[in-house]
Amino acid sequence: MPADVVDLIMQDHREVERLFDELKDHPEKRPTLLPVLTTLLTAHSRAEEAEVYPVAASEAGEKEEVSHSQQEHIEADQLLAKLAETDPASAGFDKVLQNLVDAISHHVEEEETKVLPGMRANLSAQRRTELADAFAASRAQHLGEQPGDMTRDQLQQQASNADISGTSGLPKDELKKKVESEGDL
Repeated sequence: MPADVVDLIMQDHREVERLFDELKDHPEKRPTLLPVLTTLLTAHSRAEEAEVYPVAASEAGEKEEVSHSQQEHIEADQLLAKLAETDPASAGFDKVLQNLVDAISHHVEEEETKVLPGMRANLSAQRRTELADAFAASRAQHLGEQPGDMTRDQLQQQASNADISGTSGLPKDELKKKVESEGDL
């Protein structure tokens, strides 16, 4: 059976949850697992933003939920960057990790109860398969990117997904500030 984008997204969510458990339960593995988590979350987010969210908003009637989900991506990106800057052996790591876990868990729950069911209900199986291919290709393309390491086009896509207006003529640094400031929940 061909892949369904909803299933691919949920598979990534389960893998992120597994990595969170490993990071919490096995502090000695943090130096190895943290880059894996960062890579997966960053690539997953960029692929959703580029391929899934525009379709969910325009074809599945999920515009408000997509805007909210995009804002949660911005928050998660900031938390992930902070975690990457925190020494895994330090006392502060657990707090930053828990903040990220809480934010991602909240996002996953909302996405899996609102956005993804809307996509299943409103998009044909063929369209979801097409999106699965686009999502997987985009995710592969973004592997290795770090939080905050975005092109102007990626920032513009985030602004569009989050329904942030007045960004089309902004230089990259101003666009990034606007997306980050309006993305704060």
